[in-house]
Parts: sequence; C-alpha cells; structure tokens
Amino acid sequence: MIKKYTIDFTNVNYYLEMHAVIWKALDFPDYYGCNWSAFWDCLTDMYGDPIHIEIIGLDVIERKFGADTTQKMLEILKRFKHFNNDLFSDSIKIELVSGDVRVELE
Repeated sequence: MIKKYTIDFTNVNYYLEMHAVIWKALDFPDYYGCNWSAFWDCLTDMYGDPIHIEIIGLDVIERKFGADTTQKMLEILKRFKHFNNDLFSDSIKIELVSGDVRVELE
C-alpha cells in the first residue's frame, strides 16, 4: 500500500513555518531539527515502504525565501529518490503541483 503525503506551502509566511509544515505533513518524529540536514535524515528513515509525496505551493516558498531554498529542497528530494543507485526509486513518487499541473520529480 502506498503512503501518500501532501506538503502544502500555500499559506506559509515564515521560514520555520515552512519546516513545521514539512514536519507535520511527512509525519516526522519530534526530534526533527527544522533544517535541511534533519530533512535528509528523516526522509531516509522513510525508505522501505512505497510513498507518494505531493508538494503544493512551491512557488510560495520560492517567492518568500528565494530560489536557493526551493533548489535545496528539490536537490534533497532528488537525492532521496535516487539514493543508493536507485535502490528505492521505483517505490518513491514525488510530485510538484501547481494548479491543475502535476510534474513528477525525476
């Protein structure tokens, strides 16, 4: 069974709020450190089960915090999907959603 997670950044106003949305949406543990290293660590704990991560409002994050922030997050998600010579890539779907347009992260 595929576990689906939706990260909705539509109403985010502050940087730490962005990480709080990630934390809640991905059901990360209480020790999530609200930084990109912790994001990576908690993502890799999710390996094993098929998952679908849907990301809404990435444009909001880019507009408020800059392209570096969105690029860093996407870089980590791509590394997560293709980690260990694509061992888990078939069981990980990451989708970027903007209105009716859905783009799968490769």
